[in-house]
Amino acid sequence: MSHLLWGNADCVELAHRFGTPLYVMDESLIRARCWEIRSAFLEKWPRTAACYASKAFLTKTMARIICQEGLGLDVVSSGELHTALSAGFPPSRIELHGNAKSEEELRRAISAGVGRIVADSVMELEILAALAAQEGRRVPISIRVAPGVTPRTHAHIVTGHRGSKFGLPIEDEFLTPAVKFALASPYLDLKGFHFHIGSQIFENSFHVETVRRAAALLENLKTRLGFEAEELNLGGGFGVGKLPDVPAPGEFEEPREPHVPLGLFTDAMMESLTEECARRHLTRPSVVIEPGRWVVAEAGITLYSVETVKRLPGVIYAGVDGGMPDNPRPALYQAVYEGVLANKIDALPAEKVTIAGKCCETGDILIESIALPPVERGDIVAVFNTGAYNFSMASNYNRLPRPAVVLVKDGIPDVIVARQTYDDLLRGDTIPARMTRT
Repeated sequence: MSHLLWGNADCVELAHRFGTPLYVMDESLIRARCWEIRSAFLEKWPRTAACYASKAFLTKTMARIICQEGLGLDVVSSGELHTALSAGFPPSRIELHGNAKSEEELRRAISAGVGRIVADSVMELEILAALAAQEGRRVPISIRVAPGVTPRTHAHIVTGHRGSKFGLPIEDEFLTPAVKFALASPYLDLKGFHFHIGSQIFENSFHVETVRRAAALLENLKTRLGFEAEELNLGGGFGVGKLPDVPAPGEFEEPREPHVPLGLFTDAMMESLTEECARRHLTRPSVVIEPGRWVVAEAGITLYSVETVKRLPGVIYAGVDGGMPDNPRPALYQAVYEGVLANKIDALPAEKVTIAGKCCETGDILIESIALPPVERGDIVAVFNTGAYNFSMASNYNRLPRPAVVLVKDGIPDVIVARQTYDDLLRGDTIPARMTRT
């Protein structure tokens, strides 16, 4: 019986060699997405840049890949910044943003010399200016703005509406004080503005509307304050389907959602921005995008071992050795995944099965009612499109060790993150001296 291949590596062999649950990343597919960013955006449109949104998936190896591919890196914490710098990523190609940066995080970013700090509020601007003064540096910044655009996606991943916790509303009463403060400070170098309206967006009309509002903002600020922005960061959020756009071996003919091309979004945004700037007599600013999920989601799969099969009236549960701790997204916002039995890739579907995680939570369901061949203990389940926000959001709930991460290329696997041990779970876990006596 044929096995599922990933990056030309046999997934069943990977599961047996490295254990399960196991994150598997296809390096060639990651680099293919980076190539598409260059060809469809950077080389097509002048004065553009792309920063990979590292929150989607970041390890030292991933930072090295992004560096080699010539892209920038977007980080939102000292931990992500430390990971990037540990991998030798040039700080000038790193941007830091986030809605509740600590003084320590801002100080680290200033000291490292990151290329951009995206300020989220007037208070943060005040803190940033004071820290920059202490360091005797002029810090390049942009200001995050909420454009008031609400795309069609899950409510938990909408970020650009007027009441968002991210950024400042676009209206004058909120934004003007921030711009005036930044322009008045000798330690802040305001380059422009940052927008991000949400994730898993499949229609470019929402990004186009954001561009129109951004252009109106730029015109307004030029007219009233004499400030002409040099840079506009349009964020990311470009949608990714449930199934990877890669050929499957054997007779696996599962219908596939097509890969969403980057140009569907970037061409529409750039054409609109160019037209709006010309109409408003503005110099078109340089443009930055921040794809994250779009780069890595399709490159990743997660392998699980079936531990139990429970056949009940109306439902068959295949209990696997992972679940919420390695993929909380179905429980958090009803994310939908697809999968196969990696060891029975050419067998015909025979029953509807629900893939249940091992945690003591009713909501720990990875996939509901998926058509699979007859499921047995020891089968290897492969869940597709888990390259983004699975490893990043993993936890130790129920004291489960986090899975290993394996990077494959041309059939050769490399462990890039070791599986946690039980002793790793106890690191930093101490008993007060007053309790040492039994």
